[in-house]
Amino acid sequence: MLAFVLRRVAAGVALIGVISLLSYTLLSIPHLDVGRQLLGQNAPQELVDAKNAALGLDRPVAVRYLDWLGAALRGDFGTSWFTSENVLQAIANRLPVTLSLMIGVTVITALLSFVLGVWAGVRRGVVDRFVQVFAVLGYALPGFLVTLVIVLIFAVELGWFPAIGYIGMGESLTGWLSTITLPILALSVGSVAGVAQQVRGSVIDVLRQDYIRTLRARGLPPWRIVLRHVLRNASAPALAVLGMQFVGLLGGAVLVEQIFGLPGLGSMTVGYTTRGDIPVIMALVMVTVVGVIVINLVTDLLIGWLNPKARLR
Repeated sequence: MLAFVLRRVAAGVALIGVISLLSYTLLSIPHLDVGRQLLGQNAPQELVDAKNAALGLDRPVAVRYLDWLGAALRGDFGTSWFTSENVLQAIANRLPVTLSLMIGVTVITALLSFVLGVWAGVRRGVVDRFVQVFAVLGYALPGFLVTLVIVLIFAVELGWFPAIGYIGMGESLTGWLSTITLPILALSVGSVAGVAQQVRGSVIDVLRQDYIRTLRARGLPPWRIVLRHVLRNASAPALAVLGMQFVGLLGGAVLVEQIFGLPGLGSMTVGYTTRGDIPVIMALVMVTVVGVIVINLVTDLLIGWLNPKARLR
């Protein structure tokens, strides 16, 4: 198990290095006159040139990347070119919002998808058809359309939740729940549909195995076979899909945070990317990559625990 973890960690470190280099290089290819954006269109050219030089934009890309990398390894991601805000502090202020979304969606997805998937795989019939139709609709319907329908029903028509805005957990727990419920619901529809379909397929495959028929012949209760044998063996593929869904939520959070006016990393990414604020963008890329690596590592460990053969890969 230790060698398994070390291989995954080493691969993650290499991935961080490659992505940081590619991201910094690609961000530096477009010629963005940051000095002009900061000082205004009417600013004298000599002041613009001095501002760009102060930001280090007159130096080669390779030199700037090495300087950034050295500072990042010390935990210093610099300050925003446009707001002068400490980059890590800016991200830390917005990270709880996005984490609330992602953790909430993951919990709901895990619970509902396993319940629906196991129910459909065991019962088949009408329940199975319902889950398959739900999965198709969850994939086919655009995310923004699902989000708008949810807002119209639960916020506009019923008035149960606010349509926009965010209240921190520290300010009011009930307020936080009211502002985070609809975004989580909007993101959960597609995730539950995808994972439930995977769970259903895995359960059906396991139920067809010879050892399941042997357990039935021995007179074990059906619920015990499902909980102790079927669910464990069917969980590994579903966990892999759930891990990918969690990573995909980073992209979905951008749309949802924009619609609901949430001050999270998604809306932050859109705002700073359009201005070409490289220090902030690079920090966001690194946070995203580290998050993806951690999620994949946790998923691999869980799959390795459920299926020891997976540790040999």
